[in-house]
This record gives sequence, structure tokens and C-alpha cells, in this order.
Amino acid sequence: MKPLKLLKLQSVLAGAIAIAFCLIALSSYAQGKKTLTLATSPDYPPYEYKDTAVSGNEIIGFDIDIAKYITQELGYELKVIGMDFNGLIPALQAGRADLVMAGMTPTAERKKNVDFSDLYYEAKNTIVANKGSNFTKAEDLVAKKVGVQLGSIQQEAVKKMTGVQAIPLNKIPDIIQEIKSNRIAAGVIEDTVAAGYAAANPDLEFNTIPNTEESGSAIAFPKNSKLVPEFNRVLKQMKDSGKIKELATKWFSRPIAQETDPANTPAPSPKLGLDFGKIGPNLPYILGGIGVTLTFTLLSAFLGFLWGIVLSLFKISSIKPLAWFGNAYTSIFRGTPLILQLTLVYFATPQLTGYNISALQAGVITFFLNSGAYISETIRAGIQAVDKGQKEAAESLGVPYKQMMGDIILPQALKNILPALVNESIALLKDSALVSVIGVEDLLRRATIVGAEKYIYFEPLIFVGAIYYLMVLSLTWGANVLERRLQTSS
Repeated sequence: MKPLKLLKLQSVLAGAIAIAFCLIALSSYAQGKKTLTLATSPDYPPYEYKDTAVSGNEIIGFDIDIAKYITQELGYELKVIGMDFNGLIPALQAGRADLVMAGMTPTAERKKNVDFSDLYYEAKNTIVANKGSNFTKAEDLVAKKVGVQLGSIQQEAVKKMTGVQAIPLNKIPDIIQEIKSNRIAAGVIEDTVAAGYAAANPDLEFNTIPNTEESGSAIAFPKNSKLVPEFNRVLKQMKDSGKIKELATKWFSRPIAQETDPANTPAPSPKLGLDFGKIGPNLPYILGGIGVTLTFTLLSAFLGFLWGIVLSLFKISSIKPLAWFGNAYTSIFRGTPLILQLTLVYFATPQLTGYNISALQAGVITFFLNSGAYISETIRAGIQAVDKGQKEAAESLGVPYKQMMGDIILPQALKNILPALVNESIALLKDSALVSVIGVEDLLRRATIVGAEKYIYFEPLIFVGAIYYLMVLSLTWGANVLERRLQTSS
């Protein structure tokens, strides 16, 4: 009888998961067959970034304009998705994107994994450092820590500099902040990007250095992609007609850091000062992340709670295979990093199943599977803490197992473990920020996007930190109210 009840409960859970999965997936089927997906890292102005105060959530920039022109000429629709730079090539390999444009240089190592178009723009590397550092050549960086973007051509260039310690960081704003914090001596980034940061940060300087090898930007495609010759043909037309030069003039000649309000650009703040007025026009965009964060957290918590109940029943079951499965599952998910589980689900699912899982889907699935492992231990402990006499009395009265667990045991267990469940929910809410690494535009990712757009770091992060704190306080207050009511009703 018990196995049958467990199977029914498991079926209900599977149905709930399937419904949630389908609701999230609806948008995945909206694209037509003629749509190409472009993956980029929108923290690299003026190549690709977001002017959230003007264009909202749209990714704009030099690369995006080129991509739009080419796809329009070839009769394709273009869909642009954002993610961290070091995830772009894996996205191509996993079939998540048809092409990548992110100021990417076609190095020999990258060519082993993806195909490239012809170069469409050549740029130079520059050393960015605090004003007065006078780092004008590679030899000046000997015995110093130098920041580079993870997976970039600059990382490879600095590795080849004798006696220089390369410090890989995820984003360009991270490099700038590390320089200003004096944790690294300098950073090596592209000249067009360095110019914007130096203009927005008067305490910085940059100096161009000779490239040690051919350097330039090209479009990346999956291996053996049939799009390469088509794109090369249009790129040649754009070069011959002067279109590339026109777009370069448009994007590399304007003051991106001040374009939202050039007439009223405030004077530079003190080095340790904060100016929250800079992010004022971007607040609607940042606040839009609250809905994404809460939706993700609620879905993950609800499904994780249901899955945790199933796992806890497995663990206390007298059926050995079920008990073994529950304990092994918990051991695996508690013994591996959450971010590893997240990236595996996101990048491996398309390769293993052929289904192009969205970033939000991957996040919800990973988090409820992981959360279920922790919640199951809490519920199991709560069930076993209920007086055995309750179970024995119910069995002696002939109460069915399902009714006994649902009406007698679980309510008492949940009342006892409510504080632990609240702690798990709070942890889930805060850990939800991890989904920003795969491109979900939650609060944290929106803050980093605004930081890259405004060439600042602390202000947007402090602002979203305050939002997270208020949400946690609200959750804690609600849990305390519920706990008092449960105690009153007992």
C-alpha cells in the first residue's frame, strides 16, 4: 500500500513540474525557422551594451548594428541574447546560439572549437591604470598583477608577457574596480573600450601597446556552419561600400558614458565617494528585476518543497531501493557546487536532449532539484521528531497511510521545522543571484549591466543589495506572523 501512495505522490509532483516547465517554455517556440540567435556579452561598450535609461532592455552597439545589417540583407530575423563572455563559445557548441559577436578575436585555440568569419574591425590593446602610473609598454608591467577579461584575447596576450601575472576576471567593470581598489596594478583591454572608461573615470589613464599578433574582431559560428560564406559576402560589401567605417564612426566617436544627459554631467566624485544620481534614469530597468527574481524564487521554492517531501518519504521508507535513492540523491546534490549544477543543466541539456532549454528554465530546474535535497533532510528530521505514539495510534485505528501522513504527521512536523524552512527560503532567494551567470536578467545581472553602461560599480550593486535585504526582511516578517498563528492555534 505504501509504495502505491508514494508513486501517486510522485506522479502529482511530476505533473506540477511538467506544467511549470511548459509555462516557462512557451516563449521558446515563438521563433520562426528564419530566426538566427546571436549570443553576446552586453558589458563591452561600445561593441555591445545596454543603454537602459533610453533603449530599455535592448542590447545595442557596434556589433549589434553590423549583425542587424547582415541578417536583414540575408533575409533572417535576429534574436540577441546576453551572457558572460566565457560562456559564448560553449553556447555555440551547445547549439544555444547560431553566431557570436562580442569583439572576439579568432585565435588559433578558438578556431579548434568554432569557425570564424573574416575580420570586420581591427583594434589595439591598451594598458589601463591609475593616473600617474605611466605604464606605456609591456615591460613596465613586469612583476605586477594585470587584470584581463576571462577568455579574451587580452588574457592570451598578457600570458605571453614575461614576468607579468595575469588576473582573469569575468567582466571589464570588474577589472576597472580592481584597478581603482589597488588590488591590481593595471588592466589590458581594447582601446575603444578603454577610452570610454578613461573618459568616465578621470583618475584613470590608458596607453596603447603594440599587438604581438594579428588582432581584430570576427563573427564566431559553430563548426561547419553554412552561414560563414553568406556572412563573409555581406561583410565584404559593407567594407567596400564604407558601411563598416560609417558604423565605427557612429559608435566609437560618441561619449557613451554621458549620452543620457551630456549637458548636466556632474563633476567627478571623490575617489571614495558615491553618486546614486547616476543610476536614477536606470531605476525602472533595475526594479524590473524584482519580478524576475521573485518568480524564479517562488517557482523553485514551491517545486523544491514538493520534491523535498517525496525525498523525505523515500528516506524513511522501509523499501530499501527508495531509501537508497533518497540518500544517494541528497549526497550528490549537497556534495557538488550549485553553480556547477546550474552550468551543467544549462549547457548540457541541448547537447544531450536536443531541447534548447531557456536560462530561466535551467535555473528553476537546478534550484528546485538542489533545494529539494536540503529540504528533504529538514522534513525527514521533522517527521522523525513527531512522537511515535501518534503513528501507532493512527495505525491502531486503521487510518490509511496517506491520511495519517497528510492530516497527522506532516502538519506537526511542518510546524516544528518552519524556522528551518524559512532559512532555506531566504538562502534560495539570495542564491537566486547565481542565475545571472547564465544570462537571466534578475536583480544582480541588471545591476552589473547598468554598471557597465555607466562605467560605475558600487552604486547599482549597493542599490540592489538594499532591495534584497528588504525582500529578506519581508519574508522573515511573514514567517514570524505565520509561526505565531500556528502556535496560537495549537
